[in-house]
Amino acid sequence: MNRERFEALTGRYPSLRLTVAGDFCLDRYFDIDPARQEISIETNLPVHNVMATRCQPGGAGTILNNLVALGIGEIRPVGLCGDDGEGWELRRALAARPGVVLEGFLTAPDRHTFTYSKPLLHRPGQPPEELSRLDLKNWTPTPSAHRTALNAALAQATREANGVIVLDQVDVASTGVVTPELLEGIRSLPRAAGQPWVADSRRGLSGWPSLIFKMNARELGALAGRSVDSIDEIRAACLSMAKANQQPAIVTLAERGIVGALPDGTVEHVASHPVRGPIDIVGAGDSVTANLTAALAAGGTLREAMELAMAAASIVIHQLGTTGTASVAQLRERILG
Repeated sequence: MNRERFEALTGRYPSLRLTVAGDFCLDRYFDIDPARQEISIETNLPVHNVMATRCQPGGAGTILNNLVALGIGEIRPVGLCGDDGEGWELRRALAARPGVVLEGFLTAPDRHTFTYSKPLLHRPGQPPEELSRLDLKNWTPTPSAHRTALNAALAQATREANGVIVLDQVDVASTGVVTPELLEGIRSLPRAAGQPWVADSRRGLSGWPSLIFKMNARELGALAGRSVDSIDEIRAACLSMAKANQQPAIVTLAERGIVGALPDGTVEHVASHPVRGPIDIVGAGDSVTANLTAALAAGGTLREAMELAMAAASIVIHQLGTTGTASVAQLRERILG
């Protein structure tokens, strides 16, 4: 990508309106100083003394954070949180992001706020070490009233959007935002020409409407019904998926880069950037989703969107002890030097 094209695409970001629908969670970091470790008098177990806490949106919120870092003009989250302390923190964190409009973000008193609590040991001269995570999730199906409200919120939020992202983050089907009702609602919603709808699900995209599928090689193989390992196998399966859906298909391959295909038979492969030191892959996939969608919504080609996404992933994985983001300035430096 040359400088002129980079500036043309990213220069459109402040005018974009994007919708992010899915499972927003609270990422809560506990920064621990191991030099202050004690032994509990009551239990005789180690006590980890927390020196600072950090709260930021996670899950679909990580995608939102990346869109904010890109300077997207308006971002409309569609999701829900509980009427609890974690929900208060999540709403506060979302509201603090520039350009975020919370009209479609619901509060549900009968649901927990999806929360990842991450204790981090900070030793001098070493990358942060994450201890066992503490998660707060919902284990029962999302009530019908919330499903109806989420469908209505999504219809409203996508009406004038330049692009839409749908992320299914939960481990147990139908316990989060993306339910069969939401997928059926998506099928019936109008999609404007040039309006990318990008779908990502940790449980796979089987049964989803024909959107732009973003997946990894394992998820592609599950959809294709066969193992895909080599780049040639991945290219062929990705192209078959694009033709079947009549939508672009995109496959992330970690250190092997990214493959994308269009229904017209075009297949692209963009290599990953070299590793430049210690890495933390948390959030890399969400940065890819955000950058793909922003670039496509700005009128970028599939290859251009993939180049921006690979640069963003390279920037994010080198940010340790947090779920990182990549700004336009950082992308410019990584791509253009």
